[in-house]
This record gives sequence, C-alpha cells and structure tokens, in this order.
Amino acid sequence: MGMIIEISGKPVEIDWSTAARRMLEQREHPLRVEMELYFSCLIRKRVRFDEQVRSRSFVAAGTYLEVAFRPVMTRTCQMSDYDEVPLTDFPIVNSTAFIPHWLRIDFRRQTWRGTFGFTEQALRVP
Repeated sequence: MGMIIEISGKPVEIDWSTAARRMLEQREHPLRVEMELYFSCLIRKRVRFDEQVRSRSFVAAGTYLEVAFRPVMTRTCQMSDYDEVPLTDFPIVNSTAFIPHWLRIDFRRQTWRGTFGFTEQALRVP
C-alpha cells in the first residue's frame, strides 16, 4: 500500500505494511508521524509517532495519517547525551534538499516502526 504526498513541494513516497494499514483503519484520529533528521557531530534519522512528535506542521496522507519532516540540531556534541540532548529546530537554508524521498511504516509487536531514506528508488515494505 502506498501513496505520494508533497512536503515543501517535494514528493515523498509513503508505504505501509498490511499490519500498519489494519491499525491505521482502527484509529479514531490520524497517526502523526515525524521524520526527524538530527545534525550534530553525527547524523541520525529517527521516525517519531504520536506523542513523541514535536513538529507543528503536518501534511495529510489520506484519512488516517499525517506526516512531517523536522531537521534538528544540538548546540554541543556529547556522545554520552546522544539520546537525551535537548533538540532545537535546524534552520536549513535549502531544507527541500534534505526532505526524504520515502517513508516506510510498520506495526509489529504492538509498536509503530518506521524508516525513511534519500534514494530515488524506494524499497517496498513486505
């Protein structure tokens, strides 16, 4: 299953597994999904769901899904604080260059899972 949405004028292909589709259809409210790209002394990709999201601007992807892209950064680089550092929005001059080409969503073991990437040719969720 899948669809293409636009974020800042750039197409993003979204695919979800059969399990994810079933869970999406059972929801009363759309699932909010945030693709976070973290810049610091390293680069990290993370997909956040619902309560974890921090974006303010989402794009509707059908009835059951809303998607956002958020580049973030830290003021310092301390690997010991890798997961817990306070993040701030990263003011990228040309943010469309960093918007992912695709997003994959799955639901396994009672948990939402996701990944995104920057290649033109997307891989399908089995």
